[in-house]
Amino acid sequence: MEKILCKKPVIGVTPLVDTEKESLWMLPGYMGGVAQAGGLPIMLPLTDDPQEIRQLAAMCDAFLFTGGHDVSPALYGEEPIPQCAETSPARDAMERLLLEEVLASDKPLLGICRGIQFLNAALGGTLYQDLPAQRPSQVNHHQTPPYDMPVHEVRIEKSSPLGELLQTERMSVNSYHHQAIKETAACLQVMARSTDGLTEAVCLPEKKFVWAVQWHPEFAYRTDDHCRKIFEAFVKSASL
Repeated sequence: MEKILCKKPVIGVTPLVDTEKESLWMLPGYMGGVAQAGGLPIMLPLTDDPQEIRQLAAMCDAFLFTGGHDVSPALYGEEPIPQCAETSPARDAMERLLLEEVLASDKPLLGICRGIQFLNAALGGTLYQDLPAQRPSQVNHHQTPPYDMPVHEVRIEKSSPLGELLQTERMSVNSYHHQAIKETAACLQVMARSTDGLTEAVCLPEKKFVWAVQWHPEFAYRTDDHCRKIFEAFVKSASL
């Protein structure tokens, strides 16, 4: 048997859910972004069994919370408005339990799109359920294909971990979402905002690496150095 010379960090990736087809699935960019950064990505099962969640949290070195369904407004104490899209109670339940385990063990976490929204809501913040209805803007937050093309700019806090990583105060990003952070959870630090003031990146300063972004590095990491560096910083933190 060939000897494994260098063990890659195992990155657990939360599954995407297709309720109509009763299936779990995955966008290749999530896996590819982790793999190019030196990680070994695995798609997690959909479960809200506490024992299984604890086992998953123990077997993985870090976790990627993906995009997908709207976060249920119940998570932040609101009733859904008509423009709120389909939610996934199963994902909300799983990710809430998994987040508790990840934070308790101080393992790295990267949230993308829904990931930043879920992180904020689970930690006490609120969301805009639908930007066009609740916070209309001239900034294009819901682009059409190709999804790897930047459509608006974000302003990065220079002293934030993201600013220190990228060494820039401005970044052009792709964008495909209709929900967003409204009130930021008190424990989170804002790392970037869009030009219309929406929170676009956050971190949890008390933890080793808990970052989340509103844009989509999984579509852009092949062509955008900044997106590639975010994946690389995430995977590197799982090796420390």
